[in-house]
Amino acid sequence: MKAMILAAGLGTRLRPLTDNIPKALIELNGRTLLEIAIDRLKAFGVTEFIVNVHHHAEKIVSFLQSKNNFGVRVEISREDDLLLDTGGGLKKAAWFFLEGNSEEPFLVHNVDVVSTIDLNKMLDAHEEKLALATLAVQHRHSSRQLLFDQNNLLIGRRVDNADTLVSLTPAKRATPIPLAFSGIHVISPHLLQLVIESGAFSIIDTYLRLAAFRERISAFRADHYYWRDLGRLEDLEQAAKDLE
Repeated sequence: MKAMILAAGLGTRLRPLTDNIPKALIELNGRTLLEIAIDRLKAFGVTEFIVNVHHHAEKIVSFLQSKNNFGVRVEISREDDLLLDTGGGLKKAAWFFLEGNSEEPFLVHNVDVVSTIDLNKMLDAHEEKLALATLAVQHRHSSRQLLFDQNNLLIGRRVDNADTLVSLTPAKRATPIPLAFSGIHVISPHLLQLVIESGAFSIIDTYLRLAAFRERISAFRADHYYWRDLGRLEDLEQAAKDLE
């Protein structure tokens, strides 16, 4: 199985920690966030990784080399000139998932989230629903939420309490269900051939466009799993306590 770890962010909310190191190399209870993400994905059967890099990129490369890539294949996708966001980063790394004409779904995981989400169950749900992409989501407060219908299919998004619906078919006119995205995706390789956006863009924009054409972008409800975003110093401190 293959996976992409999104590790190119600037980590501005984690300054001053990220002044001299990339967010991926910040430590949580003695282990870097990158190591935690790789070990977790390895536990679910991932043996091939691609990691996108930008801020202090060479430090990530050197770290991986010092660890012998943790005993797995690791490719580096460099975003030296322009930070490409989640969609642009995935598009640049598409070659990795399309080599060999594989049809096996792959995982995309933010480097700055920790969770106990069962990725095997998420993969099973993805395949059972014949989804193009499956997103781990939770019912929790967020200023930006995705909207799903009663069948757990993406139909829009909510930003600062303003809803934008991309699908208005009769079967989907019920009250939308707002859910917060958790930075973990399962994606079928076919989706990569449908990405027409270019430059720096969010993969959420692609998902919404495809949902408007009734492509199956599905929710995996992860409400009862532990999850925490590590984008702020206080989140790191709380996660350290939680993991103890």
